[in-house]
Amino acid sequence: MKTVFFVLAFLLSLQIAAAGDPLHVIIFGAHPDDCDISAGGVAALFSQAGNKVKFVSLTNGNKGHQTMKPDELAARRNKEMKESARVLGIDYEILNNNDGELMPTIENRKAVIKLICDWQADIVISCRPYDYHPDHRNTAIIVQDAAYMISVPKMVPDGKPLLNAPVFLYVSDRFKKPIPFSPDIVVDITSVAGKKGDAICAHESQVFEWLPWNGGWAKDLPADSIERLKFVSKRYLEGNRVERYVDAALKWYTLEQLKNIRYVETFEICEYGSMPDKAKIKQLFPMLP
Repeated sequence: MKTVFFVLAFLLSLQIAAAGDPLHVIIFGAHPDDCDISAGGVAALFSQAGNKVKFVSLTNGNKGHQTMKPDELAARRNKEMKESARVLGIDYEILNNNDGELMPTIENRKAVIKLICDWQADIVISCRPYDYHPDHRNTAIIVQDAAYMISVPKMVPDGKPLLNAPVFLYVSDRFKKPIPFSPDIVVDITSVAGKKGDAICAHESQVFEWLPWNGGWAKDLPADSIERLKFVSKRYLEGNRVERYVDAALKWYTLEQLKNIRYVETFEICEYGSMPDKAKIKQLFPMLP
């Protein structure tokens, strides 16, 4: 019996060694629901495979509501963030910048530098600097400005730089000018689409109240709570339909594989970080075939 036990323990240790250290992924958004909408699928895939994922909202989201007071809304969004983190199995942090007032200050740059270095990130993801919302644009600028500085000891709080440059990626968007989004990496998220939808719906103040009111589609929301969940999940997953990215997806999946893919998330490589080849990308995204 002891021999069998030691053999099993040895085989398990080999399996753990082969698996390697977990990947560390950090994703930045301007508001507490941004990361869920843009990258909730890959976050779920990374997390369920045993990797470390952290979402960071650079603002507290205290302005995104038609009736609630800022302090009350910030507290509510903090609770919603915790529920989203539970659903996805990730860490989630909110910085205390006011919604609509985010600026690319040295203080915010240092905060992002420290977050990336403390997380020992292999992958850093944020939005592009072309967007309708000033907080989104400034989030992109802050993360871009941190990309090189994470290797400069005197710029890093505590003086612990990250010398192995992570891959920096942009999430997809619909904006065409001055430069349209160009998908370099396409990841099948079909298996976790439901989990992504649940994480998005955890931000109730946004997807059931503010965004429908602000966007003029509140009248389309079903009255039944279960049907509302389905409606909102579908609405936010429509942008992830594989049909939008077939050409880019064929760089990673065969035509036969595409037949079983419904939803994807796509990412563009930012030149400010390390520039991975296809083999390195597959190491960083082990869910790719």
